[in-house]
Amino acid sequence: MRAKSQYPLGLKLILIGFFLLFLVFFILKSSSHQNLSSVLSAKTTTTTCPPLPLSTQACDKIPPSLSQALVHYATSNITPQQTFKEISVTLRVLEKKSPCNFLVFGLGHDSLMWTSLNHGGRTVFLEEDKSWIQQIMLKLPKLEAYHVVYDTNRTQADELLKVGMEEDCRVVGDPRFSKCALALKGFPSEIYDVEWDLIMVDAPTGYFDGAPGRMSAIYTAGLMSRNREGGETDVFVHDVDRVVEDKFSKTFLCEGYLSEQEGRIRHFTIPSHRTRLGRPFCP
Repeated sequence: MRAKSQYPLGLKLILIGFFLLFLVFFILKSSSHQNLSSVLSAKTTTTTCPPLPLSTQACDKIPPSLSQALVHYATSNITPQQTFKEISVTLRVLEKKSPCNFLVFGLGHDSLMWTSLNHGGRTVFLEEDKSWIQQIMLKLPKLEAYHVVYDTNRTQADELLKVGMEEDCRVVGDPRFSKCALALKGFPSEIYDVEWDLIMVDAPTGYFDGAPGRMSAIYTAGLMSRNREGGETDVFVHDVDRVVEDKFSKTFLCEGYLSEQEGRIRHFTIPSHRTRLGRPFCP
């Protein structure tokens, strides 16, 4: 989430082109909607009105979040960790579901991009490093981010994997009231009260032994997905080339729910378990 390497020129051009395509899509969509409204209006009235003077005609504007994102990435020499192909996995889902509720574990240089791609929806970031939140929010104050604390250590991964096999960890419910040691209970209450359409696990830090690791984040993302009232949740886990992310995503998000993998990102589609009693934890 926090990579600080230089943009290759080709990648920067791809990202700029990516956002310009999104802009063109947004404008065309808005224009077609206006044209359809005009046709319908014309069929329901018997009065022909002269066209408005050019100076009074309404025009489509770029959403402020998209304008900010275009300028930010066009002038930045910092690249997000995910590759273009990896980002495209989530983009395809956002194109179908946005505006929606999107929860992201981790705050980074790609956060403005996710917020912009979910224009009109709610995108929330959970971050372990309070000073990092302050640093990012100085540049991007309109992002919605919360500081959270993890009490695990990556060296506990094998032990926690065994804990996750216990019956208490197979019970679907609100993570706040779960008896499973893997369930995260210390988030702001509103995080648990929202039904998230997309969840991305790209944090907490998990690349060295002293780090919290993503064991609980992956398990909790799966539990929240199963506990929704209805429908399904798209869950993405980044860095699945690492042992913890690989094992815990397959075990608690379930290989049977795996929809796609591209590079280091996996996409799982998890249905509600509350609408079908007796559904097994994994299919």
